[in-house]
Amino acid sequence: MTTLRRFCCDDLLRFASVNLDHLTETFNMSFYMTYLARWPDYFHVAEAPGNRIMGYIMGKVEGQGESWHGHVTAVTVAPEYRRQQLAKKLMNLLEDVSDKIDKAYFVDLFVRASNTPAIKMYEKLGYIVYRRVLRYYSGEEDGLDMRKALSRDVEKKSVIPLKRPITPDELEYD
Repeated sequence: MTTLRRFCCDDLLRFASVNLDHLTETFNMSFYMTYLARWPDYFHVAEAPGNRIMGYIMGKVEGQGESWHGHVTAVTVAPEYRRQQLAKKLMNLLEDVSDKIDKAYFVDLFVRASNTPAIKMYEKLGYIVYRRVLRYYSGEEDGLDMRKALSRDVEKKSVIPLKRPITPDELEYD
């Protein structure tokens, strides 16, 4: 049986094996601690019996006005626990917090343009490619900014795709 719960400080010492996937961004401890302190509602873990970490999601809420949104900073599931819809459950959790608690207009995330399995999963979850960000990953690989409108965005303005790619310096950071 899988337990979904809030990420806690002790998990920082136990989740390294989940990050071994080459497509998962790994950050320094202070980065994780900042997210845990500032956006605890957006940081969850999936745990197997025996307290083994199966995966996690880390995000935040940011923006202003109609750009107020939830952001998925990282979502990953250990290889041995994939194909069990854990990423979907974790994504739903973050979307619910963004929609019902923080009243965001949309949720967004960035994914490597070459990560076809992740892109297909996000599309199944209702995300669209909003824009391509040229050389987003380490100045080499393009990233796709994918979005899903939430209930506050009645007219779905937040998911009207841009017609041209952008560069990382054109991104808005809040």
